[in-house]
Amino acid sequence: MVRFKKSNLILLMVMFLMTLGSVRVHAQKTLDKGDRVPMFTLKNQDGKDVQLLKYIGKKKIVIFFYPMDESPVCTKEACAFRDSYETYKDANAVVMGINKGTVESHKAFQTKEHLPFDLLSDPNNKVLDLFGIKEEDLGNMVLSGRETFVIGLDGKIVYRFRDFMKGDEHSKQVLSYLNSK
Repeated sequence: MVRFKKSNLILLMVMFLMTLGSVRVHAQKTLDKGDRVPMFTLKNQDGKDVQLLKYIGKKKIVIFFYPMDESPVCTKEACAFRDSYETYKDANAVVMGINKGTVESHKAFQTKEHLPFDLLSDPNNKVLDLFGIKEEDLGNMVLSGRETFVIGLDGKIVYRFRDFMKGDEHSKQVLSYLNSK
């Protein structure tokens, strides 16, 4: 049996607790239906500020959080929103994608895939944390989660969908929700 001096045990505990500080912690629970959406401003693919407040009371807002630009699943997800973009416009909804990618990465992705909506850069995960987006541990890497929110005219979440591996399902589920209303 290994014996530790009390001072060594305390030192080990302090070191362990310090390592916890390097792990990303979500300050809030994951937002859900009925919750008021937090206001934010982020840069889009053109480096311009996009304020969520600008749309409250005027349009429904569809925000899809996705892990990274140009990965196969994320590309399917973004392209599914692109392919249904006119339907979203007809439903008085604005679509925007958010992840921690750079403005430049978003611009390249938007251009390559002909995406007609804004991709917003959240480099420090501040908005992801506000929404309570959980990370996915894939064993060899950790990625931000994949979730989609629909925000009503009153600024409250009216629908939420989460499925990490089925990116193209997000747009289908949101359209199904919007068509049922």
